[in-house]
Amino acid sequence: MSLNGVGNFFALDIGTDALRMVELSGNSTKGWSLTHFAYVPVSRSILQDSSDAGRRRLGETIVSAAEQAGIKTKNIALGLPSNKTFTTIVEIPTDDKKSMEKVIRYHMDQYIPMPIDDAKVDHVILGPSPNDPSLTEVLLSSTAISYAEERMEQVEAFGFNLIAMEPDPIAMSRALTPPGVNDARLIIDYGEDSTDLSIVYGGAPRLVRMLPGGLTSLVRTVASSLNVKESQARQFILKYGLAQDKLDGQVFKALDLTLETFAQELSKSVNFFQTKYPNVTCGGIVLSGFAGIIPFMAEYIEAKTGTQTVQGNPWQMVVVTQQQQQALSQVAAEFSVAIGLAERANK
Repeated sequence: MSLNGVGNFFALDIGTDALRMVELSGNSTKGWSLTHFAYVPVSRSILQDSSDAGRRRLGETIVSAAEQAGIKTKNIALGLPSNKTFTTIVEIPTDDKKSMEKVIRYHMDQYIPMPIDDAKVDHVILGPSPNDPSLTEVLLSSTAISYAEERMEQVEAFGFNLIAMEPDPIAMSRALTPPGVNDARLIIDYGEDSTDLSIVYGGAPRLVRMLPGGLTSLVRTVASSLNVKESQARQFILKYGLAQDKLDGQVFKALDLTLETFAQELSKSVNFFQTKYPNVTCGGIVLSGFAGIIPFMAEYIEAKTGTQTVQGNPWQMVVVTQQQQQALSQVAAEFSVAIGLAERANK
């Protein structure tokens, strides 16, 4: 959802427990270099506080983080969380671009789950339908106007210029899709409370879902099963993961049922995709967020789904200095949305 064209900008990902900022130099053709970045833990009480005082505290945190990171530009590309957006793929009769644009605008209210007068909607024409050449696929994404305006006012009140907003699953897909692949890939960003899922083919998302449950639910399960505090359960998960030779395999045993259900949802998504694209193979699953750092998660998902699974690298197209790598070592896997936003074409 672009608002206007500018030169330099930085990406801002307001997560459930932290702010992530990224400013890149370069472009998708010549490659990217990391110019500035910031990672700032923020309490949920501040992030979820919709009062004027809460917005002010969050705004002050953003300003301070940008200054400490050395970010000079005031232009921001902002991520939109999945629970505040709706993204779908629709098909319309193939025609010249101008005519298709009119059809999309005329029928938008049929595609989105909110009154059209209350929604901000953007779209991208993807190309011919895989099943019917007389139809064209269109990616539609929407958010409530009230939410978009609230975010815009929030950042502009502190002197920033909001140039674009983009749903998190689309941004993370840009950063995590392996370069040069011809098949489809299922991209996962496993967060604190929910999981973003996107199946990417031909350079664009073809299926976007949000799955309930994230690291917090795993922590609670392990804490209850092992009768330990949640802080200790989190440490066990992030340190030992699904290793069956650590802690007598208790973490694995506690999480097996939950993660098996999760793996089944991934398989359902792949099967749904392949009913629509019967001639396209889903060649792999890419894990990021907490799924990208929990030991043996990739091996578990691959065994359960029968699909090659790897830990994704959102920095795969970005040159990072050794000093930057050291500073990012503990949180690098959490930057997929911010990097994807920063890799947008700034026009």
